[in-house]
Amino acid sequence: MNYQGVLRKMQTEHTEPINYYLELADSYVHMNQLIDKRIHIEFVKYQCLACGENKKIFRQGYCYDDFYKVPQAADWIMKPELSQAHLDIEERDLAYEKSVQLQPHIVYLANSSNVKVGVTRKQQVPTRWIDQGAHEALEIVEVPNRYLAGITEVALKAYVADKTNWRAMLKNEIEDVDLKSHRDALKQYIPKEVHQYFIDSKEETQIVFPVKRYPEKLKTLNLDKTPAYDGLLKGVKGQYLLFEDDTVFNVRSWEGYVVRLEIL
Repeated sequence: MNYQGVLRKMQTEHTEPINYYLELADSYVHMNQLIDKRIHIEFVKYQCLACGENKKIFRQGYCYDDFYKVPQAADWIMKPELSQAHLDIEERDLAYEKSVQLQPHIVYLANSSNVKVGVTRKQQVPTRWIDQGAHEALEIVEVPNRYLAGITEVALKAYVADKTNWRAMLKNEIEDVDLKSHRDALKQYIPKEVHQYFIDSKEETQIVFPVKRYPEKLKTLNLDKTPAYDGLLKGVKGQYLLFEDDTVFNVRSWEGYVVRLEIL
C-alpha cells in the first residue's frame, strides 16, 4: 500500500497505548497498525506549510521567506514570555496573536527523560506531553494568557530543567518520580502575580506509548542526506518512529517535506 503527502506532526489519541495517525493528503495512516511491518519512506519534494510552493524548507515546515513572515513562527512561540497580545501590541499579526495568546495556558511538569517544566495551551493537554514523549505529567498553574505562563516558566527553569534529553527519552532511560513533590517544592518560586492560579488538586497523567523495542544506539534518519529508507517499525514515541536497526525518525522535524510512504 502506498501513500504520499506533506509531513506534519502526527495526530494522537490519548488511549493506552497512545494511538498515532499520520495524515498524508487525504489519508490517515494509523501508525500503530504498522508496528512490526517494514515500511519505505522516500523524499519527493518540498511543500512549504505556508505558501505551498516547492521551496526548500528552512525551519518548522516553512520556507525561508515565510518563516520570517508568518505569525506561527514568531519568537513568542518558543519564548512565551515575549507575548504582548495582552498589551494590544502586535508582532506579526495581532488578530492571530490574540487568538492564541489570550486563552488559558498551563505550566506543567513532565517526565520524559528528566523532570522538566513547560508551557502549553490548555486545549493542548495532554497532546503536548505525548508529543514530548513524557510518560507522566502534572499541571502546576493555569493562567489566562501566554505571557503569565511564560514568566512562570522563566522563573521555574532556574530550579528545574526546561529541555528534554531526547536520546534518553528514546532509549526509555526513565524513572518514576513524585511530580507532586516537585510541584509543591517549586510553588515558592512562582511569580507573585501568578500565585492565585496555582493548582494543587490535579493528579498525575500517565502515558503509555506503543513501543515493542526501544533503540540502543540511536541513528537519526536525515531526509536531506538519506532521501530513501527502508526499516522495520518497532514503535512510536513522542513524534518519533522507532525502527529495529536503531534508526529513529522525528516526523515533526521534517514538516514541509513531501514523502512517499510504502508498506512493504
